[in-house]
Amino acid sequence: MRVKSRPGRRTWARLRFINLVHVEQVVPSMRRSVPPMTKIVVLVKQVPDTNAKIVVSGDRVDLSAVKKVMSPYDEFAVETALRHRDASGGEVIALTLGGAGADKVLKDAKAIGVDHIVRIDCEQELDSNALQSALASALQELGAEIVYCGKSAADTGAGSTGPGVAERLGWASASNVTSVGFDGGLTVVAPSDGGNARISVNTPAVITCDKGDIKVRKPNVKGIMQAKKAQVEVKAAAIQPSTVTIVAHSMPPAKPAGKSYEGGAAAAEVANLLRDEANVI
Repeated sequence: MRVKSRPGRRTWARLRFINLVHVEQVVPSMRRSVPPMTKIVVLVKQVPDTNAKIVVSGDRVDLSAVKKVMSPYDEFAVETALRHRDASGGEVIALTLGGAGADKVLKDAKAIGVDHIVRIDCEQELDSNALQSALASALQELGAEIVYCGKSAADTGAGSTGPGVAERLGWASASNVTSVGFDGGLTVVAPSDGGNARISVNTPAVITCDKGDIKVRKPNVKGIMQAKKAQVEVKAAAIQPSTVTIVAHSMPPAKPAGKSYEGGAAAAEVANLLRDEANVI
């Protein structure tokens, strides 16, 4: 009867080596490429509180005692960006331009869920051209694929930032959007003649947001605490000189006191005023 001997040390070492080689050959073939995360950037701006009393001192508006907040339409943009991430994945970056005081609006955005906060460091006042150029350059550096912003800022109401940035980047643009869908691509709803238009938007794109059916989420305690600890990434930028200079600020003229009319005899005069001055009849 023959007895099989157990493998010796050299045999075990050889078997272990073969197994290791086998694993090294198989594992790489099982690896799957992970698609890059979509970079969603939302532009936010710090503006004076819309309920604050504005005072003109000399030839400039005095904002030293005025509370600063995120421009209201930008809140809708932040919410839309977060919904985009929740539906399709990726990360949301909040971007602003300004001095260190503008960090507050970035922290506010962080508190409700954005992933990263970035500020382009700039203390000077910029016209629209210089602002849009600086933002477009930063967006390219960040690798943005979709950009959201408010339809207009509460302090200027110009509504030029979104379309202007899109023009500089050569991207698609949709403005005054009231609803966004993410199933099978990007679909937006915006006002149109006689109703609303539903538009399929190719990315990369810049979308400016109106209120519509967008309900902004509120920060929770965890989000607020995370925002306090969050670090703002500060970027230097080559700012183009502004070609527009503000000469002076002034308050609008005071409205004339109202007039009251009594009795039927005044009816004809009231009708004339409504037609000639108020242009309502």
